[in-house]
Amino acid sequence: MKPLTALLAILAGSAVALAAGLIMTWIVILLLPEDEQRFAPEHAHLVRAILVFTLFAAASGASFYGQLRERRWRGGAHGATLAVFGLVLWLYWPQ
Repeated sequence: MKPLTALLAILAGSAVALAAGLIMTWIVILLLPEDEQRFAPEHAHLVRAILVFTLFAAASGASFYGQLRERRWRGGAHGATLAVFGLVLWLYWPQ
């Protein structure tokens, strides 16, 4: 396995794990209606994080697949992964 492919596998796996963890957190919160008021201020942030990290997982997964199979479109997928990674950094980098 080439170094870029291994790096993309780590990146895609991490992004999928983050997205799955956020989705499971959202499901748990939905199953606790008695604590709805307590979690209400966090709902918008959680939904935004789910969307961003699901997009990141999809982009990095496509980039990994394109690199692994040496598809012609892998350059565009790498660019999309970098763009979404930049978005993640911009949104979540400490001020």
